[in-house]
Amino acid sequence: MSVADSITISVLGLFVVFLVLILLSFLISIQSIIIKYIDGWQQKKSETVQIMVQTAGEGAEAADEGWTAGELKLIGVDERTAAMIMAIISDESQIPLSELQFKMIKAID
Repeated sequence: MSVADSITISVLGLFVVFLVLILLSFLISIQSIIIKYIDGWQQKKSETVQIMVQTAGEGAEAADEGWTAGELKLIGVDERTAAMIMAIISDESQIPLSELQFKMIKAID
């Protein structure tokens, strides 16, 4: 192999390496844009859920004026099961348990 062939192969190798690096840079930029879009969409969705929960809570207070805070009616459910249900709802809705107010938990047959 001559010196010219060696230089040609080296330049071609460098070209391939830089081309791959440029493609990876574009790929990372595109992924970053997609992740920012998805994150913004999820934040809007969580804000909507929080607004809906607050609105539902205000409506429930107006409808059930006879209830007081800290009072929970359990119908066909033991306390341990009710505690698990409340913990699951708190975890899934990402709302602290101290901010939720449960009125009644009823077993459905």
